[in-house]
Amino acid sequence: MTESTRTDGGDGRGPGGPRGRTRRRVWRGVGIGCAAVLVATAAAGWWAYRSLDGNLTGVDIGRALGDDRPRKAPGALDATNLLVLGSDSRAGENARLDGGAVAGARSDTALVVHVSGDRAKAVAVSIPRDTLVDRPSCTTPDGGGTGPAERVMFNSVYATGGAPCVVKTVEKMSGVRIDHFLEIDFAGFKDLVDELGGVTVEVREPIRDTRGGFSLEPGTHRLDGTDSLRFVRTRYGYRDGSDLGRIGLQQQFLTALLREVQRQDLLGSPAKSFRIARSLTESLTTDSELASLTALVEFGRGMRGIDPAAMDTVMLPVVYDGADPNRVVPARPQADAVWKAIREDTPVPASARRSPASAG
Repeated sequence: MTESTRTDGGDGRGPGGPRGRTRRRVWRGVGIGCAAVLVATAAAGWWAYRSLDGNLTGVDIGRALGDDRPRKAPGALDATNLLVLGSDSRAGENARLDGGAVAGARSDTALVVHVSGDRAKAVAVSIPRDTLVDRPSCTTPDGGGTGPAERVMFNSVYATGGAPCVVKTVEKMSGVRIDHFLEIDFAGFKDLVDELGGVTVEVREPIRDTRGGFSLEPGTHRLDGTDSLRFVRTRYGYRDGSDLGRIGLQQQFLTALLREVQRQDLLGSPAKSFRIARSLTESLTTDSELASLTALVEFGRGMRGIDPAAMDTVMLPVVYDGADPNRVVPARPQADAVWKAIREDTPVPASARRSPASAG
């Protein structure tokens, strides 16, 4: 090779020289390494997504309920109604958390959460578990059916016909179209709070549950998962010991929980969100439209504009039943006014917030 045709500058440093070839091999190796890292990262992300997605249990409530359902009012088409159920199944880990003294399962907590069409406001309506309701005909989880029944306890509907039957019963008693439902069991609730590092609540009245051995004096308390579960389930050591008093604690805790989620900015912290999502999705059942991680994340992001401190909480107004003073029935016209406000995406009027039956 002559001087005029050399490409390495005469010292081996050019692209055609030994050093140039070495440099190309090095960069090629770096490129392959980067590609491998990107592929591995994508595969890990896909695996993590699929592992969480596979944890979720979805129920097709549309198929279970059929076409005989309430229609939304024209002014509330953009609003969203979510039925949240807290299941007290005594199976598996839940049996240890609750002592396993009672067989079967009940919807221990039930809230209709209404999110306004502009995604700026929300109201949670708690339905007392001891409320007597008329249960419609339902398709049971095993594919069978159950006929209608009058004056049954609301929390027994879940045991009879599963979550779709609860949705159908709520729609019949309220005229509110339920868009989604979300159910979490004892173990999932406990794990969620523990992954958050606890939730802070302000106790205004003493809680002294001698049956469950749970006590809290007035003041500020940081509760772990186990004590949070006791807090939302206690009844005998608070006020008059009824379910109506417990609803007040549940509503208070819901607000505190949402405030903690917002404070930690879970959607802005993927690592933290993944750990929480992993434990939560294992104990979560949703309607089929929410039964994917993508759908849940998008739904959660849509709620970010709601200030937990401004979230409205209402107990469905009830009155003690005339035939059984240990049970309650919806109070009218107050209960009708609550459901009307939800249907029309308007604020719940002050006149509908006073329940004739209260916990003192």
